[in-house]
This record gives sequence, structure tokens and C-alpha cells, in this order.
Amino acid sequence: MDAIEKKLLEEVADLHGIPEGAYNIRADGKLAGRNTTAHINIVTKEDKPGIDIYIAPGTKNESVHIPVIISQTGLKDMVYNDFYIGEDCDVTIVAGCGIHNCGSADSGHDGIHTFYVEKGAKVRYIEKHYGEGDPGTTGKRLMNPTTIVHLKEDAEMIMETSQISGIDDTLRITEADLCDRAKLEIHDSIMTTGDQNADAEFTADLNGEDCACNIVSRTVARDHSKQHYPSTLNGNNRCAGHTECDSI
Repeated sequence: MDAIEKKLLEEVADLHGIPEGAYNIRADGKLAGRNTTAHINIVTKEDKPGIDIYIAPGTKNESVHIPVIISQTGLKDMVYNDFYIGEDCDVTIVAGCGIHNCGSADSGHDGIHTFYVEKGAKVRYIEKHYGEGDPGTTGKRLMNPTTIVHLKEDAEMIMETSQISGIDDTLRITEADLCDRAKLEIHDSIMTTGDQNADAEFTADLNGEDCACNIVSRTVARDHSKQHYPSTLNGNNRCAGHTECDSI
């Protein structure tokens, strides 16, 4: 990888080299590196762009990194990534996308991540978005992530999502459904500057008895930038829900 790609990896995945454990690195729409382990398998989809990640039941204290980086002007990338987390797991998943655009054409990445979290499993999911370009660059950096979460009984998921800087336009959609005693916690942070626009939409169906969802958003909108944050929790059973948005 060149210096630009290495910097993008550092920004979105805190990687300063090849990560330990399982990983899948996508660069400019192509596979740039992959490693699997005895408990985590990564398979390329055959019907559309993206990967399937299988984490064996009982897997503990392991991680998988799946960053995406784009340094090609005018590239529009789209992936579908599905995660199958077995029962009684306790794992960390690090995603994220970085775009470096120094041309006049727009570059963008759309990713649809779907999580199937089985009974009693625990997942920490970290996703960072970052964009950059030389002064005077007219090409935009676009990013539209969709995250879909299915939590079975007693499953838990913590999502830490952030848009660091440099993304001109984004639509961030998160949808979830929870079974009995499942717990979902989301911490979302967004920074916009200039004329950037950011929309973040959260919807969770609290279907299970004694399930819980907590959504906390922290945002900063500078200059003439705009942000929009609708959040909906549907309590369909005896449950607990909380959502808040603090903005500057």
C-alpha cells in the first residue's frame, strides 16, 4: 500500500500495519488482503459485491477488521456484508471507510451491513468514517452506510459509530429488532463543516420481553453544514428504551 492508503487505514481502523487475527481489507473496490482464523471465516459473496463473516459459537476475545479505503477519484463502491455471530460469542468487529479524493469527480462508498447475533452472544462494533483531499479539490466524498441488526434472546451489541471529518454528504441508516432480554447500545458521533450534510436515521423494534435499547448521539455542525437526526423506538413488549441527541 502507498502512503495515502496507509493513512486512511490509520484513521478509520487504527491500523499501523497488518492486524492480528481475522481481517478483510478492501481498497478501491478490490480485495487487498484477507486472513481467517480457526473460529472466524470470511467468504466472498458470489451473487453481489461483499463478504460473509462467520464467527463460530463460543468464540471469545477475538476480533475481525473489515476496513474499506478509496483513493481513486470517481469511484463509486458498493458492498453487502453479512455477519453471522454464533451463540455465546464475545467478539469485536472493526469496520470503517476512508476516502481520499483529489480530483473533480465524486467518490463514494455505500455499505449495507447485516448482523445476525445468536442467543447470548456479545458484539462490540466500531465503525469510523473519514474523508480528505487536497485544497481546491472539487470532487465530493460521499458515504451512505446502512446497518441492520437482529438480536436473538439475551444477545448484546454495543455500536460505536463516528464520522470524523471530510465527508460531504451522508445518509446513515440503522435498523434493529430485539428478542427477549436482548440489549442494544449505540453511541454515534458526527462532525460536519463547510456546506456538508449529514442525515442519521435510527429505528429499533423492541419486540422481546425485557429487551432494552439506548441510543446516544453527539454531533457538531460547523460553518453552514446541516444535520438531521430522526430516531424511533417502537416498544412492542415490556421493554426499556432511551434516545437522546446533544448537538453544538
